[in-house]
Amino acid sequence: MKKISILLACLVCFSNLVNSQSQPPLRIIVFGGHPDDCDLNVGGTAFLLARMGYAIKFVSLTSGDAGHHEMDPESIAARRRLEAQEAGSRLGVEYEVLDHHDGGLVPSLEARLQVVRKIREWNADVVITPRPSDYHPDHRYTGVLVQDAAYLVGVPNIAPDTPPLKKDPFFLYYEDDGQLPHPFRPDVAIDITSVIDEKIYALDAHESQFYEWLPWLGGYLSKVPQDKSERRKWLVGNRGGRISPEARASLDKWYGSKSKDVKYAETFAVCEFGRPATEEDLRRIFPMLPQAPEK
Repeated sequence: MKKISILLACLVCFSNLVNSQSQPPLRIIVFGGHPDDCDLNVGGTAFLLARMGYAIKFVSLTSGDAGHHEMDPESIAARRRLEAQEAGSRLGVEYEVLDHHDGGLVPSLEARLQVVRKIREWNADVVITPRPSDYHPDHRYTGVLVQDAAYLVGVPNIAPDTPPLKKDPFFLYYEDDGQLPHPFRPDVAIDITSVIDEKIYALDAHESQFYEWLPWLGGYLSKVPQDKSERRKWLVGNRGGRISPEARASLDKWYGSKSKDVKYAETFAVCEFGRPATEEDLRRIFPMLPQAPEK
């Protein structure tokens, strides 16, 4: 009798494994306010998922045409589009940059319908966005627009020129440092230590931002190395990201004893809109998570 029970348990495990492997890879769309936001917050995770066969698309709602201290808006917008395309190529994701002006994004009906169409056109299973409480107005309004689209993507009479989705996507937020109205809650944390070089390589494509504009704005332009290989090493320290105590606790939950080896991570919170995401759902969205973390 005991042998039969063990055999049945093995058959159940085998069946679950086959079912999980037979499910098609998910389609994920990530929104950002500017060309480089998606890369900075989701780049490592996107690289891992793209390598697993997931279809990933990054969308910047603005052209980033205010993001330079020397170039005119038209020139920097054109340059940033090229940088985004190169970054997407390095990560293995599709990258689209829209035409809203940097610093001028508003949660208009036109922009809302644009976001609805982008989610539908990608046939997204998962939508990732900034929270609507981020420090930058373009980030905040990106979050507002995506939240506003969450219910509407399945409504046929909204943007009827684009077929509605037949299923509700999962909506997730990527991490920010905001404290009000409440701090970011990392529901899930992804170890990107093994691909930090690939993420930095993608960020390196945004030369106008990470080596010029942002250092000038922050007053540390003189610290940017001139040598290209040294720049990437410097960028790891400058943009590799820190692991907060809350993120570390989330890593402990998902990775168990292995979390102590995590040096770089990206974290996500489940949005209250869209399809509710269970722990099982999160494991399917992020299949690189250990199935049974060691305690």
